[in-house]
Amino acid sequence: MDPLGYRSNVFLFQIIVDDDDSKVWSLYDAGPKSIRCPIIFLPPVSGTAEVFFQQVLALTGWGYRVISLQYPVYWDLMEFCDGFRKLLDHLQLDKVHLFGASLGGFLAQKFAEFTHKSPRVHSLILCNSFSDTSIFNQTWTANSFWLMPAFLLKKIVLGNFAKGPVDPKMADAIDFMVDRLETLNQSELASRLTLNCQNSYVEPHKIKDVAVTIIDVFDQSALSLEAKEEMYKLYPNARRAHLKTGGNFPYLCRSAEVNLYIQVDSFPSTFPSSCRFNNKDLL
Repeated sequence: MDPLGYRSNVFLFQIIVDDDDSKVWSLYDAGPKSIRCPIIFLPPVSGTAEVFFQQVLALTGWGYRVISLQYPVYWDLMEFCDGFRKLLDHLQLDKVHLFGASLGGFLAQKFAEFTHKSPRVHSLILCNSFSDTSIFNQTWTANSFWLMPAFLLKKIVLGNFAKGPVDPKMADAIDFMVDRLETLNQSELASRLTLNCQNSYVEPHKIKDVAVTIIDVFDQSALSLEAKEEMYKLYPNARRAHLKTGGNFPYLCRSAEVNLYIQVDSFPSTFPSSCRFNNKDLL
């Protein structure tokens, strides 16, 4: 799994929107800039902006605008949401579609909740994501991650990766994510794990007008069956896209299927002239 062609064709931007100039957003912004309602990808704890390279290549090849980003160090969910709002303001984007994987999906939901009085989110695609951090049973340690050395934080993250035999594409996806994990420093990992585990949950009544699609897998992933069922209860009207296999990273190892679901949900035939959500049932 080599995004070499991707790196040579898509430029990585770095943007500072906070008063603290150490908080740098890194992002790939590909496709027609005239599109004012793009889809933005938010990575999991172990991911960087590069992990969605197959979505960027495919969707921009179909004429869509795609932004894949890597967030800076934030220790608080509201701080993240405020920083993300400032980023959208900087990019002059009033509304966006959000695709979030695991932690990225949780952050996407919290941002939709954060901006519910002045909506900025047109739709949510939540991949192997969750709505309540208590499922990880680490809320009591969340405030101590900043003290832990990088090797221990990486060990915590790797403990959620698939174990045992997997097919070659899934194995390549895991190797790629391990490689991406190695590029993250101690503060990046500690802050992400803090956001992932600090006591918080989604308030669905604040995002009831946002169209939601849930993408999950039937094989082994870090997301428990109970967490999946809680997501279904939280969003009873959500479209569900179930993949037979894909593990923790279906956007890498089952990219064709995931890209199809994204196209169906976020980009109707009238896009980009409209940001209407497609009502096609994915079940």
